[in-house]
Amino acid sequence: MNRAMRCDSHVHIVGPHDRYPQLAERTYLAGVATLKQLEIISAARAIRRFVIVQPSFYGADNSLLLESLSVLSGRGRGVVVIDPGATSARTLSGMAGQGVRGLRLNLYSPLREKAPLAHRFAAVANLARELGWHIEVIAPLKMLIENASMLEGSGAPIVIDHYGVYADTRPDRADGVALLKLLAMPHVWMKLSAPYRVGGDPLTTKPDPAWLAAILSASPDRCVWGSDWPHTPPHEQQLGGAILAPYRKLRYDALVDDFIVAVGSKELAERILSDNAARLYAFEP
Repeated sequence: MNRAMRCDSHVHIVGPHDRYPQLAERTYLAGVATLKQLEIISAARAIRRFVIVQPSFYGADNSLLLESLSVLSGRGRGVVVIDPGATSARTLSGMAGQGVRGLRLNLYSPLREKAPLAHRFAAVANLARELGWHIEVIAPLKMLIENASMLEGSGAPIVIDHYGVYADTRPDRADGVALLKLLAMPHVWMKLSAPYRVGGDPLTTKPDPAWLAAILSASPDRCVWGSDWPHTPPHEQQLGGAILAPYRKLRYDALVDDFIVAVGSKELAERILSDNAARLYAFEP
């Protein structure tokens, strides 16, 4: 396997506050996190492809994301947030040409948008199908299960963020079993990203063994890995829009290495890091 084809499938880029203003109703002030910084820390693990995901505090202003894709050229893909009623077909086509491949629905840290998942999903489902994009959903596990029938019936691929944000649920409990059933659908993908967002340790770099094994058993060819760099601070440390909340102090190399060890098969880990991501995001060979 060519390690140069490895992809980090979940990162955020944050620009200077004067050039890229964050929404007034944000829950914290996010510090600058540049594409150059990301490329420097990921180089030691031969990661050269990146999927840039729109953070909540930029709302539907995808300017920095699109600028970053231009810098990355063919090595970058994007997952954007849009106002489906105000975004023209021409704008969407331009985004596709720059490398955008997905639409994000954030039910985990939404700011302006308070509508339920079903309403928001219906607003973008046709656009995703027409564009050949996926719909990326970040939502608590309970909300995913409540909407499982809708997600199962989607005509567009579904990508679930961060292990399904399972909190304290175990894979053998009812909601865990329901999530694994959803993952068995041929159009549903999982991001094996940010183990510190689930479980009890906000600084862990190691996936939960039981959850990882269950997810890989259900869908080994529809999982991708992501770092979630620059590692959003926990909700309890988000103390208001005027207060700069520090990112979690995590080592990028530890996130990569601990993931590969946890998978238990270097061949499967490389498929997740490389081949699976190439298929989902339509990277050029």
